[in-house]
Amino acid sequence: MNELAGLQLAVVGHTEWVEFVRVPHLPHPGEILHADGLLEQPAGGGAVTAVQMARLAGGARFFTALGRDSLGRRALSELQALGLQVEVIWRDQPTRRAITYVDGHGERSITVIGERLNPVADDPLPWEQLQDCDGVFLTATDADGIRQARQAAVLTATPRLGLATLEHSGIQLDALIGSGLDPGEQVPDGLLSQQPKLRIATEGSRGGWSEPGGRFATVQRGRPLGDTYGAGDSFAGGVTAGLAAGWSRERAIDLGCRCGASCIDGIGPYANQLKG
Repeated sequence: MNELAGLQLAVVGHTEWVEFVRVPHLPHPGEILHADGLLEQPAGGGAVTAVQMARLAGGARFFTALGRDSLGRRALSELQALGLQVEVIWRDQPTRRAITYVDGHGERSITVIGERLNPVADDPLPWEQLQDCDGVFLTATDADGIRQARQAAVLTATPRLGLATLEHSGIQLDALIGSGLDPGEQVPDGLLSQQPKLRIATEGSRGGWSEPGGRFATVQRGRPLGDTYGAGDSFAGGVTAGLAAGWSRERAIDLGCRCGASCIDGIGPYANQLKG
C-alpha cells in the first residue's frame, strides 16, 4: 500500500528548458567534442521536485512562471504530460534555458542562459489552493509568496530560494534542504533569525547531515550511474512528501535518499524517479 497516495503536494518555483548533452568529458579550450546523445526537457529544481512528488503521491500542483514563447508553451505541455497540475504565469521574457553537459562518469555541469522567471505573490495564481496542501516545497518566489505558501501544513525550501528573501519573509520553515557541497546553497550560522525546524545538507555519495539528527548514509546502489542531474531535487521531493505524511525525520530522509539514488540511475531527471 502506498502511504503517500492522495497527499496534497505542491511546488512553487522555476522552470528551465534544459538540453542534456552526453560527452566523454568536459571540453578543453579549443577542443571539438562529439556528443553521444542529446535530450531536451523542461527541468530546473522546481519542475524536477514537483514531478518527483507527483510520482510518489499520484499528483502534485506546480506554481511556476514561463516565457510567452515556443519553449514556454512546449514546457507547459510536457510538464502536464508528466502528471503535474500546472498553474502558470506568463512573462514577456524568454523562457530560461540551460545546457547540461553529462560526462562519462555521470557528473553534470550546467550553464544557464537568461533570467530565472519566478512566480510571485502579486501574480494572479490560485494561491488559496496552498492552504489545502499537506506539503509545499519552494525554489523561487518573493517574500510574500513564502508567506502565502506558509498556509500549507508543511513548508520546505531550498537555500537557492534566496536567504535574504527568506529572512525578509519572517517565516520559519519546517525544513531547509540543500547541498552541503554546493557553494550556492551554504547557510552561514546566524544569517536567519527564524531558524528552520530541520536543516538538511546532502553530500553526494557520502550521504549528508541533518540538524537535528546528525549524519545519515546514502543508499547503496547496484546499478550503473546514469547521470546526477535532478538527484538533489528528487531527494527534496521525497523528504517533503515524507514530512507531509507525518513521518519521522529519519524515515523522511531515508525516502529522500531512495528518491535521489533512483534518479541517478536514469538518463535525465525523470527517466527513473522513484514511484509510490
